[in-house]
Amino acid sequence: MIRICLAVAICAMGLSAQAQGRDLSALARVEMAQTRIDDISGGLRVRLGLSQGVPFRVFTLDEPARLVLDFREVDWRGADPALIDWADGARAVRMGTFRPGWSRMVVDLGGPFAVRTTEAKTDTASGKVVIEVILREVSEEEFAAAAGAAPLPGWEVDQPGLPAVKKARQTGEEKLLVVLDPGHGGIDPGAEADGDNEKTLMLRFALELRDHLLRAGGFDVALTREEDKFVSLERRVAIAHELGADVFLSLHADALSEGRATGATVYTLSDSASDEASAALAERHNRANILAGVDLTESDDVVADVLMDL
Repeated sequence: MIRICLAVAICAMGLSAQAQGRDLSALARVEMAQTRIDDISGGLRVRLGLSQGVPFRVFTLDEPARLVLDFREVDWRGADPALIDWADGARAVRMGTFRPGWSRMVVDLGGPFAVRTTEAKTDTASGKVVIEVILREVSEEEFAAAAGAAPLPGWEVDQPGLPAVKKARQTGEEKLLVVLDPGHGGIDPGAEADGDNEKTLMLRFALELRDHLLRAGGFDVALTREEDKFVSLERRVAIAHELGADVFLSLHADALSEGRATGATVYTLSDSASDEASAALAERHNRANILAGVDLTESDDVVADVLMDL
């Protein structure tokens, strides 16, 4: 019989509800009816519908060929990459939050396509926006020469990632803010056994744990998701940073194909984790696959390591 064990990652967050937290507004949502990638004569057309206008930039990257759209900022929940890509010239679409205040959409191109025009059309009645990018097919040499993000004020690439500075301990006079993180969700079911899946069990457990903590008193509780939706690992941690959480609990369940393991496994952050350990962890995982296409290469690893390990 497959036994399910609860793995709880308890992270005393070094969180600050200061400038970085305020940058995480996630105001614009994706309008799927207006979002699509199509082949056109001599190139590609990328259309992205948003619930409202946000600052954005567009550029291409080489090796491999990619179109990148950066935003401040878009909530990608409900956006399905499988329903966006209808073009032979595009190989895949990835999207997500890759650092506080920044959202990104990446289109893996099937060849060298350069940006010809970029336009944002606003519906004056609803305030909704459709961003349209037209790409034209070019030579490999022309694509390589144009690839790269142009330096723009406020879009510097060397902005810091998630901070890893500890907060001062609670004095006991204020409520403890706990962020519960039910693992997996949406297209990612997690472990499965006997008709049950991890994403459903952990959401149910998180909701019950929230009610228990609130009844006990002395706690404020928030969840990284309250329904069956995919949330990237970086976004989960960013939510806790935004709220200024005192404690972050990532809830997971392991399914074992044999044996009789029971009980809970508790992972905590180590103050003495080495760079060698972080490098070894990164070698064992394809970050792009784990985070549904979000690249954490330049992000802070202290929190991401534990979540990726789970």
